[in-house]
Amino acid sequence: MTLVHKKIFERLSNVPRHEKCESYLLFSEEVILGDGFRAALYFLGLAYCFIGLSAITARFFRSMENVVKHTRKVAHMDPQTKAQIIRYEKVWNYTIADITLLAFGTSFPQISLAAIDAIQNIGNLYAGGLGPGTLVGSAAFDLFPIHAVCVVVPKNGELKKISDIGVWLVELFWSFWAYVWLYIILEVWTPNVVTLWEALLTVLQFGFLLIHAYAQDKRWPYLSLPLKRSERPEEWVPEEVVKPLVNEYDEHSETVAINEDANQNIFYSFPAPSVDGIVYEKVPGSEEVKDPHVFQLWKEQFVDAVKLESPQSRKFNTTCLWLASMFWQLLLAPWRLLFAFVPPYQIAYGWIAFIGSLIFITGIAYIVSKLTDLISCVTGINAYVIAFTALASGTSWPDLVASKIAAERQLTADSAIANITCRCVLSDVKSYFWGELCFI
Repeated sequence: MTLVHKKIFERLSNVPRHEKCESYLLFSEEVILGDGFRAALYFLGLAYCFIGLSAITARFFRSMENVVKHTRKVAHMDPQTKAQIIRYEKVWNYTIADITLLAFGTSFPQISLAAIDAIQNIGNLYAGGLGPGTLVGSAAFDLFPIHAVCVVVPKNGELKKISDIGVWLVELFWSFWAYVWLYIILEVWTPNVVTLWEALLTVLQFGFLLIHAYAQDKRWPYLSLPLKRSERPEEWVPEEVVKPLVNEYDEHSETVAINEDANQNIFYSFPAPSVDGIVYEKVPGSEEVKDPHVFQLWKEQFVDAVKLESPQSRKFNTTCLWLASMFWQLLLAPWRLLFAFVPPYQIAYGWIAFIGSLIFITGIAYIVSKLTDLISCVTGINAYVIAFTALASGTSWPDLVASKIAAERQLTADSAIANITCRCVLSDVKSYFWGELCFI
């Protein structure tokens, strides 16, 4: 044996061995299995949870679309004809929707993990590694892979630009300031400690971000940059091409349109009436379904969940692609069946489905935290390392899927980019606030 081989053998023999992991996920008999086999199973479970996160994101995005499309009725008198004119205006400002609904929802896995990690470490002197590690790793994942996906997904020859550079610059400034602020409170004011008033100030600055972004969107004087905004579409997400059908169960001949995608979601389109001298100017938007056929929509969700063949898979010309699609649909089937319990997004303007999606995301995040602790226990790898790498990329899948959908379906790049820049602020704000409350 050479001298080099002896030194390598000595270093390997001096590596500290971790003790037998007595923790388990479901059954106490898991501890009988070998550490390597258990680690492989837990890693597979972690990957399957990430698949579930990507599946629930599609439903979350649909519900958020309906929330943003919500309109309100505004009545005013025409000064010339003296007729009462009723208009339907959008309730949500698109800039605020991007920062709150979209960025908040896609960052919810990291927020949930940070809150769960803080709760599990109540009474300990130091915070756990899952929350901070996931935040730092997901920020890197946002800056590189997700930006690349947003550039690739538009069709050939299709150019999508940011319509409001001013709002993007405001979001960019606050995303950089978030990390400067964290350095100040962790290294300058109270080193290695986050106090309650620092956490409250952090949350307050998120409110400043909303006000600043809204002021820039509305071009308030003294609070906005003098930058012109290009033409912006009226709809946050344009309506998809649909096939009109005659509704047989209603005597008023309303129109029913069925969306021909994999989920076969049903949209209702109502004509704009003019009655008793009142003119209705209907702005396309979401409608709250108030008929008994809501339960039919819910039933369709369960029917679609058990279907393995989608319209896209029928277009495949090769057997290999078809088999791969069937295998993927088979993997998704349990998740889709579980998520079918989320009420249809046509109810209550999508709010119930929006909240239901966040509840499922929180549940998956809890399972992910348990699996990460078990992987760390079995392999001896520091939990912070796992959170910084595998956990960060996995919990960022909802953000990747949402940015991909926004880049594909929206006419501009505002939401896709805002989703990336604002998540840094949201994740830092929520995690440090929850962490400080749990340690008080």
